[in-house]
Amino acid sequence: MSLQKPLIIDCHGHYTTAPAALQSFRDAQVASFRDPAKPTPAELTFTDDEIRESIEQNQLKLLKERGADMTIFSPRASAMGHHIGDSQLSQRWTRECNNLISRVVNLYPAYFIGVCQLPQSPAADIFASIEELERCVLELGFVGCNLNPDPSGGHFNSPPLYHRAWYPFYEKMIELDVPAMIHVSASCNPALHATGAYYINADTTAFMQFIEGDLFRDFPTLRFIIPHGGGAVPYHWGRYRGLADMLKRPMLRDHVMKNVYFDTCVYHQPGIDLLFRVIDVNNILFGSEMVGAVRGIDPETGQYFDDTKRYVDALPLDPEQKFKVFEGNARRVYPRLDAALKRAGR
Repeated sequence: MSLQKPLIIDCHGHYTTAPAALQSFRDAQVASFRDPAKPTPAELTFTDDEIRESIEQNQLKLLKERGADMTIFSPRASAMGHHIGDSQLSQRWTRECNNLISRVVNLYPAYFIGVCQLPQSPAADIFASIEELERCVLELGFVGCNLNPDPSGGHFNSPPLYHRAWYPFYEKMIELDVPAMIHVSASCNPALHATGAYYINADTTAFMQFIEGDLFRDFPTLRFIIPHGGGAVPYHWGRYRGLADMLKRPMLRDHVMKNVYFDTCVYHQPGIDLLFRVIDVNNILFGSEMVGAVRGIDPETGQYFDDTKRYVDALPLDPEQKFKVFEGNARRVYPRLDAALKRAGR
C-alpha cells in the first residue's frame, strides 16, 4: 500500500439527498403520532433507480470530482429527531433510515460503507440502541454509529457521557469493535441554531465531559470521533489543558487523546491550519460532511466551503502524514472498515 497515494476515505458523510419519499414518510409518521386519528404511514419503499438518482448526481458526483475514494455514510443527522415523539416512533424511523443506508451501500459498495443512527429518545433506556447497533453491525455490515449526547434536541439534560448509564452501550461498542461519532440532531431550542451553534456546542461539551470523567480508564479501547474539527476545542486547547490540570486529571494526551479523534470538517484554510498545529496528526481523520451544513461557494476562494480536501492538500504534510489523515487513521479507528477494504483487495 503506497504512502505516496493514499486511499481518500471521508469519515463523515450523511444521506442528505435521500428520495423525497423518506421525508414524506417521516411527516406522516409524526402527524400520526400527534393526532392518532390520522393513519400511520404504510411501508416505506424505494426503487433502486430512485436511490441511484439521489446518489449519483449528488454525493457520488461530488466525491469523484473532489478526489475522494469513499465515504463512511450515515443517515441525515439533523433528521434523526430524537426529541420528536416517543421511543417506539424513534425505533421505527431509525430502522427505516438505517435500512436505506444499507441499500445505498449494497448498490455502491466501492464508494460507501455504513454507519448507523440510533433510536435514542429522552429518558429512554439505552438498550434499544444496543439492539440497533448490533443489528446494523452484524446484519448490515456497518462499521460504526452516530451517538447523540443530547437526545432532548438542545436542552442538554441527559447524563454526561462518562455516566454509568452509558456503560452498557460502550460495552457493546467494544464487543463489536466499532467507534462512535458524537453527533446531535436538530435543535428544538430557538436559542441554538442547529449547525452554527448546537452542533459545535455539543462537540465541545462532549470533549469537556471526557476530561471530567474517567471513562477511558474504565474502557481503554473505546473510540470516539468528535466531528466539525472538534468544535471549539482546538481553538481553546490551552483552556482544556489548564482545566485538566485544575481538575487533577492527567495530561490530555494520556487522559483523552488516546481515545478521541477529530475530523477535518472545518470550512476554511486558517481553521484547518490551526487544527493541524494543535492536534497530533494521529488524531485527525479526513472528513467533509458533504453534502451537509455548508453547501455554498466561498466568495473569497471561488471554491465550495465543504471541499475540505483542498485545505488538507494545502498543508505542508509529508507522505506518511497524508497517509494517516486520508486513510491510515480511518482504518485504525474503524477496524471493521479496514477488514472490509482488505477483503475487497484495497
